[in-house]
Amino acid sequence: MWFPNGSMTVWLYGQATDMRKSFDGLSALVKTALGDNPLDGSLYVFVNRRRTMMKALYFEGDGYCLWAKRLERGQFQVRFEGAGKVRMTLSTLRLLVDGIELESVRQVRRYRSDFAREVSALRV
Repeated sequence: MWFPNGSMTVWLYGQATDMRKSFDGLSALVKTALGDNPLDGSLYVFVNRRRTMMKALYFEGDGYCLWAKRLERGQFQVRFEGAGKVRMTLSTLRLLVDGIELESVRQVRRYRSDFAREVSALRV
């Protein structure tokens, strides 16, 4: 399975998306509906109304990359809240793609040194 690097910002589009859209349609959706620049290196995730298909779009230096997954059985555990976009961590995206129900998962607080905070702040 493919996943982008850990320093990438991940945004989940908060509404159901027409999965007939490809590179141009999804990048236009990022520009118009979200008001973001799709060339900024962020990963934008879209899910269809039935929650059986997911597409992820990002720009990597010289062109767009599009990743897609269609479930043969089951659904992605996402709620469409009508919000423009919801920020996610790459770990949360991995859980979502792997079919882990996010409400049943509890994240334990971990120690982070001042150096680690500074490094993560620089990546954003």
